Amino acid sequence: MRLVSLLPSATEIVYALGLGDDLVGVTFECDEPAAARSDKTVVVGGRDTRGMTPAEIDDYVRTRMAAGGDLYTLHADALAGLSPDLILTQDLCRVCALPSGHVDDALAHLGCRAAVLSLDPHSLADVLATFVEVAAATGVPERGRALVAGLQRRLDAVAAAVAGRPRPRVAIVEWVDPPFTGGHWVPDLVVAAGGEPVAAQPGRRSVQVSWAELAAPKPDVVLVTPCGYHLDGAIRQAETVLPHFPDAQVWAIDGDGLVVRPGPRLVDGVEAIAAILHPGAVPRARAGTVARVGPGGARDATPGT
Repeated sequence: MRLVSLLPSATEIVYALGLGDDLVGVTFECDEPAAARSDKTVVVGGRDTRGMTPAEIDDYVRTRMAAGGDLYTLHADALAGLSPDLILTQDLCRVCALPSGHVDDALAHLGCRAAVLSLDPHSLADVLATFVEVAAATGVPERGRALVAGLQRRLDAVAAAVAGRPRPRVAIVEWVDPPFTGGHWVPDLVVAAGGEPVAAQPGRRSVQVSWAELAAPKPDVVLVTPCGYHLDGAIRQAETVLPHFPDAQVWAIDGDGLVVRPGPRLVDGVEAIAAILHPGAVPRARAGTVARVGPGGARDATPGT
């Protein structure tokens, strides 16, 4: 089966299911694993925002949306040339990826008969269910069940390690200028890691809030998990958050790697958050995934150091 992924998270799912060799098309944002970027055809492009500030990115997105524009470009000719059997896409967030309706229109125009599977999870349980869904659609249902079973064992191990311990109050910052709180599956990660999410939107879209609204519940820990950024970018943004939470620990997390992409690495995110909230009860987070930020900058690469 020839597969095309229009989502970085779907690309990770395909590889986790052992179907990387069947993947022929990806997006310009598919950076995990490295093979997805090196030997696949890019069928979705978009603006390079690496030189923009969070406020500039937010303004760009709002302007494009208000004008009825798209943030992503489907390279229809490249897609047609791949002759895909199955295309993985989404309708959850126009800011994150190309909506499935655009894909359907392009396929109709091209006369392509590829099946389109839209992955739209709202919770951590929904995310795990998409792995089974992709596995079934690609003819390897047993691999999906095995993948979920392995991930669930890891989640169960974290739950057992933090059971009975006090649950720190955790504020999630998915964007800093303007501030957005965590939504969809992200609060579930905090709960699974032994924390109590506050000022969050479990199962619903992340929304813009004020710093006062985020600080009002008096969080013990603030997790800065910016969409579109790995740890270095998260640290820079977390440093701007410090003045709003003088009495809380502020931690930067590799948002794209561990939190915002609904793929298998969300379980890595749960383990990393648990290491922040309950140091000593669970293994330390891997180097390069989290950092505590203080007045002097990023101080701790991993909890407990």
